[in-house]
Amino acid sequence: MSVFTFETEPTRVSSPWLRPAEAPEKKVTKLEAEPQEGAIEYKLHLLLRPRRPYETINSGKPSGSQRPGRDEPHSLTTDSSIDSLPNVGRLAISSSQTEGSRLNTTTSESRKLRLYHLTTQLLWRLQQSMRYNPLGTTDSLIPKLPDDGVDLAAAARLGNLWQGLEESKGALYEIGVSDDGTLVGLPNDEMEESLLTLQVMAASLGCVVEVTRRQCVGECRWTERSRPKRGVDTAQEPAVHQEKLFVVEAFVKPSPGIEDQPADTVDQTTSVSPGQTADVEARSTTEQLRVTLTGPTDGGKSTLLGTLCTGIFDNGSGRSRTFLLRHRHELTSGMTTSVSQMLVGYKNNGHDENLIYSFSDRNIDSWEGIHDLSRDGRLVFVSDSAGHLRFRRTILRGLVGWAPHWTILCLAATDGDAKGKPTPTSPQDEADSPLGEVNQTKAYLDLCLNLRMPLVIVITKLDVATTASLRATLTKVLAAIKTAGRVPKLLIKQRIQSDPTRVPAVDEDDIQPLISDMKASGNLLDFVPIVSTSAVKGEGIGLLHALLQNLPIPPTPTARDYIGLALNPEQPDSVFHIEDKFSLSALYGNAVKDDEEAEHGTVVAGYLRFGRLAVGDRVLVGPFPPEDDSSSMTPEDRASPGGEGLSVSHHSSSELSRLAMRNAVPASAIRGEWYDAQIATIRNLRLPVRVLEPGQAGTIGIVFDTPKEDLSDSIFERLPRPLPKIRKGMVLAVPSKHMVETGLSLQAASGVTAVFEDPSTDDLIVGSIVKVYIASVRASARILRVSPTWTYPDKADEDDDDVFVISDEKESVTRQDNGKLVYEVQLELLSQREWVEMGSQVVILEGGSRDKSGLEGFVGRVVEIAE
Repeated sequence: MSVFTFETEPTRVSSPWLRPAEAPEKKVTKLEAEPQEGAIEYKLHLLLRPRRPYETINSGKPSGSQRPGRDEPHSLTTDSSIDSLPNVGRLAISSSQTEGSRLNTTTSESRKLRLYHLTTQLLWRLQQSMRYNPLGTTDSLIPKLPDDGVDLAAAARLGNLWQGLEESKGALYEIGVSDDGTLVGLPNDEMEESLLTLQVMAASLGCVVEVTRRQCVGECRWTERSRPKRGVDTAQEPAVHQEKLFVVEAFVKPSPGIEDQPADTVDQTTSVSPGQTADVEARSTTEQLRVTLTGPTDGGKSTLLGTLCTGIFDNGSGRSRTFLLRHRHELTSGMTTSVSQMLVGYKNNGHDENLIYSFSDRNIDSWEGIHDLSRDGRLVFVSDSAGHLRFRRTILRGLVGWAPHWTILCLAATDGDAKGKPTPTSPQDEADSPLGEVNQTKAYLDLCLNLRMPLVIVITKLDVATTASLRATLTKVLAAIKTAGRVPKLLIKQRIQSDPTRVPAVDEDDIQPLISDMKASGNLLDFVPIVSTSAVKGEGIGLLHALLQNLPIPPTPTARDYIGLALNPEQPDSVFHIEDKFSLSALYGNAVKDDEEAEHGTVVAGYLRFGRLAVGDRVLVGPFPPEDDSSSMTPEDRASPGGEGLSVSHHSSSELSRLAMRNAVPASAIRGEWYDAQIATIRNLRLPVRVLEPGQAGTIGIVFDTPKEDLSDSIFERLPRPLPKIRKGMVLAVPSKHMVETGLSLQAASGVTAVFEDPSTDDLIVGSIVKVYIASVRASARILRVSPTWTYPDKADEDDDDVFVISDEKESVTRQDNGKLVYEVQLELLSQREWVEMGSQVVILEGGSRDKSGLEGFVGRVVEIAE
């Protein structure tokens, strides 16, 4: 299961009319009765006042009466015109309040009460066309209503969209129709007033109204008697009015964005939803922790995650992990080959109990439910990735691409048992596993420690481990952690979690000293917690839940995290890294074809590096190759230079590598282009929101701006301009004000220069092709230069550890003693330009060989970008 899973068939909102609106006229006197549930509402009227008395009405009768003949008139009193109040999922109003509103004259209080009731009905109907209904209340739903004597149109100002309604497909209102489907109708003035009331209701929820059908169903007559004027003895003659009766079908739908509305029709304070202030747009304010599981292929990652998310203990054969596997071949082989995500929520209920919200709770069947119940608590977004070394790109994608706050390395407790090591039985097995499981463990340990990311190590499979194997595994782990200069913290508790919906209090107490030490240190790299678990018996599961609930979260990312206060004129205000792309409608998540993306848009997934994105924002997407470039094909169509040639398990690695070196096209020979787009929808971990905050992950629906070409001077039909193909590694960016004013464009790098501290970097071969990982970018590159360099703090900025001066000249021994020897590597990107942030982390992987695991990487920082 993935954070980007969408249902292919959304809920449909179908009209109850038996024929389309453009069909030939045919007498229709009655519809099907109003459904008790669904997105269709029948209303006799939406007036905020009692109706006038009518003498005759030549149409159908209201609900509860026998239908007369076609031309038989009947009387309609004010009492009969008051709608019966629905009682299914709506706000109930006492009979005394209803009767008072019928008998008393119109007052401001009664108008507001009726408008509140009608708006609550509309909210409920809109939620019926959603895949998930939020658990929020309507206590704060108070539409603004002008005072008596003020035009009602003053309240029809579009406000913020009610949180959660981004997913609604809308609701249909049949006005002038009784509950049993009889077409009663309204005269034109009352119909227009009812539509205005509907617009006020919709605007308070951030929705708009579209009239889809208007039909005449009869005639009515009433007498207007005027009161005698002061000083005049006789009253004027009563005026008799005769008008047609109409029924109207109106479609209420969420507004695509208040940014598209005129300024005088937008009201930021029309209504306030629960947990929001009047000037704050809907967003997810719950604390979020991103975690990635990694480790060898039999480290028990998927099984452990399945137990954490479902509360189901494993049977020793992978039962708990079947919930996570996305492909049939994964179910058959039991080997994870892709990245899958799950969500777990935590919250203190105020009674010293920490609750776990996951699919172990029978009342939760979606991520939205976890969002609702975990409000003001913590959400933990966990990614599971492949473990086998042949899927190195998937492994690095989980570790680098999603920028996790913490990495959880899963190692089997049986790893230290010599009997548990796999023995190659065939040449293919030997190729797939160069040095056996021991080398995988060391390779993963070295990689996670070299990435210098906050790390937790989980020792799994305690139920099948021996004391000797557990001791041997811990010995290797502790030695590697200490060698890296970190402090290991053992949390070896063999307690069984009895309730999958609660964090045991004793486990909460056990991790508090460690959490206190982490917060006091201020550096999340200082300590490495080590937890032992068994997904079969449930040992250590509660302790791991307690750790996930309390792990410190790094500060909110900013644009200055990598470069400090250095001026970068090409730095945008917001950057969203694209990790995936889906052929889905930007508004509703429906599957769309490639030729339909111009109209419906597309959906991209990733995380917001820094800045802020909101629905309606205009962004730049790219970099794309130019239209006339022959290499501008989709990633599926274009072979990755050196990609398959660097595979550990490929028998022709050297031949493919040489072929890639000959045919690779430098990115400097390809121009980079950026396309304009607008954000249509945003989901933060599947929760529909209006704003995405820095550091949050989610999906964004975008619609490209398609320029209109002038075809007046051409006699030939010109094909529309094809839309660009989005790929992983691109970004959505909002240019800064300085860039807009000066005309600067976003950079599209053709190469980078990075600095590495690892002495083995000097062994890199100039001219060889390597794989480069920078944020969401995964690209092939050619090494142009490797040169050792001394760096030392600048005297003027000695207090700033991020500012260094690099010197290629030979320094004296004294200067070298005060400096640090690093290695500068110049890389030329192949086949595609990329957006690279100055100062970002870069990982270089060489081609695997029979004496290497393939995860031996070089980790450095980008110090120069070539365009």
